[in-house]
Amino acid sequence: MTYSEDVITMHQANVIPTYAPGMVLVKGSGAKVWDADGREYLDFLAGISVLNVGHCHPSVVKAISDQAGKLMHVSNLYYNELQPKLAQKLISLSMDGKCFFCNSGAEANESLIKLARLWGSKQDRFEIVSMTNSFHGRTLAALAATGQTKYQVGFEPMPPGFKYAEFNDLESVKATVSDKTAAVLVEAVQGEGGIVPADTDFMQGVRQLCDEQGILMLCDEVQCGMGRTGRWFGFQNYDVVPDAFSIAKALGNGFPIGAIVAGPKLSDVFQPGKHASTFGGTPLASAAALATIDVIEQEGLVARAGEKSALFRKGLEEIASKHERVSSIRGLGLMLGIVLDRPAKRLVEIMLEKGLISIATADVVARFLPPLIISDEDIEAALEITEASLKAWEAEE
Repeated sequence: MTYSEDVITMHQANVIPTYAPGMVLVKGSGAKVWDADGREYLDFLAGISVLNVGHCHPSVVKAISDQAGKLMHVSNLYYNELQPKLAQKLISLSMDGKCFFCNSGAEANESLIKLARLWGSKQDRFEIVSMTNSFHGRTLAALAATGQTKYQVGFEPMPPGFKYAEFNDLESVKATVSDKTAAVLVEAVQGEGGIVPADTDFMQGVRQLCDEQGILMLCDEVQCGMGRTGRWFGFQNYDVVPDAFSIAKALGNGFPIGAIVAGPKLSDVFQPGKHASTFGGTPLASAAALATIDVIEQEGLVARAGEKSALFRKGLEEIASKHERVSSIRGLGLMLGIVLDRPAKRLVEIMLEKGLISIATADVVARFLPPLIISDEDIEAALEITEASLKAWEAEE
């Protein structure tokens, strides 16, 4: 039995199978990872939009190591010096307000939902309007806000108070909003929904509608935040400012941390006893996030995401023009997808066999989320593998 086989056997015997993993990965550096058998892969998934500054960036590794030797955790019953520094930094990059820290994207979205309900409770407003094909997490309230029934099957009844409007259809949102609506929740780019960017008119229309109705506009930035779209946060591509937004994934570049940034209308709605998170904003998590932000700033990775997106997208569109199975290329920044005329799973498998990590989403989309540090050479290599994989896939039938 090989080492990989031993790990897989042990995993299958001891870990609840909520995922169906592939190879055993043991090392990462920049945009590359290596499996237990020593094979190298280009990682164009980045932990599902987590490793925006790449695997094991020296500055992030050092910040975590140094802080781990100093102070890892204190209860939020006490101040720690790094949490307010991180909050101040996030506010400076986004909008005026205050932050709440937690551990994950689902928890951040739960916090948004609770915040909106608490804010709306005095007006008897409690409903959250989210979008079809959205994804907001796996906890029950976040799952109820997710506009994809396939994720909800078997967990019914869903918590009440959630309605769905059509994404990029402002009239649908208007028709769904009622006198019980507290907030409209929207992603700037639907990641799990198939790498579908919002239209500018839609985002600006939602903002105007919320203002007219006296309700909240909430943005889920868990997957598209932290520079991935060519702006620090996806909503900034649309010249709108939400009342609050959630972030996680790339915030700690692999170290678990989530957060919400709540604007002035909401910044003091939560008071002691109304919400909490034991591990939210610990010194260690805050150190990881501060180091990650520092790397993004120092290396100009927000602008770089836009520049490398243009190169990658141009290459994908050239490939698409030569393959009938490719319907289109869509996305924003380094959040791109190949839309196919049939399920994408087999293409993704072939790309993996050839050394490129991606993921299938929305059944027919091969999704690419490379780290923002990606080089031109790695993009060219990924394009070569993608084209070779399409040819091999076509030859199978």
